Amino acid sequence: MSAKYAEAGNRGESVRSDCWVNLKLTDTGGIQLKLKSKVEVLYGDSIRQLINDMLRFFEITNVDIELEDAGAVPFVIMARLETAVRRLGVDKGKRYLPLWEYPVPASSRDRFRRSRLYLPGDQPKLFINAAIHKGDGLILDLEDSVAPPKKDAARILVRNALRAIDFKGAERMVRINQLPLGVEDLEEIIPQKPHLILIPKVETPDQVQQIDKKVDEILAKEKNVQEVFFMPILESGKGIINAYPIAVASKRNVALAIGLEDYTADIGTQRTNEGRESFFARSMLVNAARAAGIQAIDTVFSDVDDMEGLRESVREAKALGFDGKGCIHPRQIRVIHEAFAPGAKEIEKAKKIVLAFEEAERKGLGVVSLGSKMIDPPVVKRALRTIDMAVKDGIIPEGWRKENE
Repeated sequence: MSAKYAEAGNRGESVRSDCWVNLKLTDTGGIQLKLKSKVEVLYGDSIRQLINDMLRFFEITNVDIELEDAGAVPFVIMARLETAVRRLGVDKGKRYLPLWEYPVPASSRDRFRRSRLYLPGDQPKLFINAAIHKGDGLILDLEDSVAPPKKDAARILVRNALRAIDFKGAERMVRINQLPLGVEDLEEIIPQKPHLILIPKVETPDQVQQIDKKVDEILAKEKNVQEVFFMPILESGKGIINAYPIAVASKRNVALAIGLEDYTADIGTQRTNEGRESFFARSMLVNAARAAGIQAIDTVFSDVDDMEGLRESVREAKALGFDGKGCIHPRQIRVIHEAFAPGAKEIEKAKKIVLAFEEAERKGLGVVSLGSKMIDPPVVKRALRTIDMAVKDGIIPEGWRKENE
């Protein structure tokens, strides 16, 4: 048998929390392992045991293996080695999955999605402890942040991360690739209980429906799975024109997001902080989302050093009707939450509406009034959400009703 080679992962002085593996199949000689690890003293034996267990699982008996470890946790080593095995074509269709390390609570359609932090799916150092930043959602990204030659490796790494990382209450999000590659992502990702799938560059309802159908097929084969939500991302003129049909294309849709870098390029202009060039698109998206009864999520703010510019951008997004905004750096999360938080006047008005609503319910009244004004159900719903956000942010206590008795 002629030798075959495959490698996966990253190595070099700047690499951390990752590893590089090189496999060479041989005719004889058994397993020959050359390990270089920054944590050899503490974990060298455990790493060797893991590698031997995986090679036994994949029924590989004759191989030369080189592994350079820069402090990778076990699920990363598993992903890198499995990637090399698959690239050699000797995986026999098998998957080496980490054990579930943390319970996965269900998400909900209308949970807060003020902030969602994008994390490159091939950079484990960035997402292993990302939950400490307390974003509403964490996105393990398989699309724009991953180079084409690394797509297969990122897919396996993200799959393992969903089983091994503690998201600490953040929504478990994955941005898949554009169709048709995104369908392959789903095969690995959906069984690992993501809460939400971001679907990039959506232009027509049938693209969402293709994803919907594939998810149905996967869930029908799986046990102990839970509901999966969708967030289509509109990034072109065609996508914006079709915003409402896209918004209602699947019962799994809980939000529409806009991507302005691609949108402005598509319509032949430049993106600016003032946003005049995208006012139409953002307004269209908000109206489509509201008409469909789902959330509207704004684009990312690309200057990670301009916190005041970000704050103003969030204020504008809130005024347009958006519920959340994307993040490309953890330091943006706090500013986004602060800017989306309700102000004192907004909270006081919401309190009065909620108390009037609850009083009407106690009296069995079919209508709600505040002074001389009738209060419609959408107004009550918005007031309840304002109160929930104020409580979540610690602006008012959970027992605020007693203070108003």
